[in-house]
Amino acid sequence: MLKSPELPDCIYENQPTLIRPSSPTPNHTLYLSNLDDQTFLRFSIKYLYLFRKSVNSTETLKESLSRVLVHYYPLAGRLRRSRGNDDDDDDDKKLQVECNGEGAVFAEAKMDLTAEKFLEFARKPNKTFRKLMYRAEAPAGFLDIPPLVVQVTNLQCGGMILCTAINHCICDGIGTSQFLHAWAHMTTNSNSTDLPLSPIHSRHLLRPRTPPEVTYSHPGFTKIAPNESHFQTGLNINEYLQSQPLVPTSITFSPSQILHLKRQCFPSLKCTTFEVLASHTWQCWVKSLQLSPSTQVKLLFSVNVRKKMSEEMPKGYFGNGFVLACAEAGVKELVSTNLYDGVKLVQKAKSTITSDYVKSIIDLLEDKAVRTDLSTSLVISQWSKLGLEDLDFGQGKPLHMGPLTSDIYCLFLPVNGDYDDVRVLVSMPENVVDKFEFYMTEFPGNVKNDNTINYYGIDNFGIVSI
Repeated sequence: MLKSPELPDCIYENQPTLIRPSSPTPNHTLYLSNLDDQTFLRFSIKYLYLFRKSVNSTETLKESLSRVLVHYYPLAGRLRRSRGNDDDDDDDKKLQVECNGEGAVFAEAKMDLTAEKFLEFARKPNKTFRKLMYRAEAPAGFLDIPPLVVQVTNLQCGGMILCTAINHCICDGIGTSQFLHAWAHMTTNSNSTDLPLSPIHSRHLLRPRTPPEVTYSHPGFTKIAPNESHFQTGLNINEYLQSQPLVPTSITFSPSQILHLKRQCFPSLKCTTFEVLASHTWQCWVKSLQLSPSTQVKLLFSVNVRKKMSEEMPKGYFGNGFVLACAEAGVKELVSTNLYDGVKLVQKAKSTITSDYVKSIIDLLEDKAVRTDLSTSLVISQWSKLGLEDLDFGQGKPLHMGPLTSDIYCLFLPVNGDYDDVRVLVSMPENVVDKFEFYMTEFPGNVKNDNTINYYGIDNFGIVSI
C-alpha cells in the first residue's frame, strides 16, 4: 500500500486572533438539550474547503465573521460543565454554553502549493491535512477548545483553503451548513446586518418531560453499571479498531452504480440511495472484519428529526436535530443475506423514528449512565444533501469539500461537480482495507427480471486508500 504524500508545512506570519461579535450579544448561560449533551458528541467536526480564488482580503472574512457571530453568538462563547453534586464525575456533568462573546479563533497561514496540486492530494484521504487547522491550546482538555476555530490558508496560485472546527455539542451538520452559508452571505453582502434565515437558539424546546417517560426500547443505547469502565465484558469492536493504526479508504459511487445496487431490491422493494448504500457498506464492513457468526452487530445512522419535531424545532433551529436510528442483526444472518434483506433492516430502523420516539430518547438521556452503544456498531453520518458543498464566499463554489481528517465513523460525502455521486469514507485496520474495498466493489449484478449477470470491478469505482 502506497504511502500518502505529505503536504508542505503551513507558514504562520502572525499569531491567531480572537474574532468577537461586532455588536453586543446576549450574556447568559445557554441550556443544551439532551440531544446536544451526549458523550459521543464531545468533539469538534472539522471541515475542509478548497477554493480556486481566495476572498479579496482575509480582513473581509474576519469582518463578516464578526458580524455573523452577532447572530450565532453561542459559537463565540465557551462550553462549561454545569454546577451539580460535587460527588458527580466531571465527565457526567451536563454541559452548557457560557455566552460571553469571548470570540472564535481565526488563524491565517500560507502554503507553498497550488489549488490543482492540492486536488491531487485530495483524491486520497490524507492524514497530513491536519496541518491545515491551527491547534488551539487546551491545557484542561475538551472544554478549553473554543467552539469555533477557523484557519484560512492562502495558496501560491491565489487559491484558498478554509478549515473550520465546530463543536458538535453546539450543532449538527445541518446547523453547520446554516452557519457557514450565513457567514458567506455576510461576506458577499458587506452592508447586510440581517440573514435570510435567523438561527433559533432556544434549546429548552427539547427539554425532557417531567417525569421522564421512556416509552420505547432503544437498542442504540446501553447503560453503564456503577464502576464499570466498558460497555460490556464481551467483544468490543470499537475498542479493537481504535487500538491499532487505521487506514482511511474512500470509494465513490456514481448514479449508475447506485442504480445497480437498487436493482437488487427491485421491483418488490423501493429504496433510497442512502438506504441501499448504508446496507451495502454495513454488510461489507462486517464481512471484512471476519467477526464471529454469533456476534450481534449494529448499524447506527443519523436521522434528521426537524420535520418530525416541527412544533419543538422551528425553522432555523440551531442545535443538534438528529437521533441515531439502529438496525441490528447477527453476523451470520447479515453476511449470508442479500442486499434486499439488509435494506429492509435499515428501513425498519428508520420507520421507528417518530416524534414520540424522539421524546422517549430525550427522556432516556436524563440518565447520565446511558451511552450510545458503539461497542459493536458501525456509525454512518450523511454529509451529502446538506448543502455543505454549495458554499460560496463570492469567488465561486469549492473545488473540494470534505472532512479534515478521517476517523472511525463512516461518512457519506458529496462530490463537488457531481451532485448525484456519493463518496463513502471510512477508516479500517490496514490488514483488512483491501478486503473491504473488494467487498464494496465486487458485488454481483443479479438484476431481477433479467437473466444477465454483470460484475463491477475496482477500476469502475473511484477508489482510493493510503
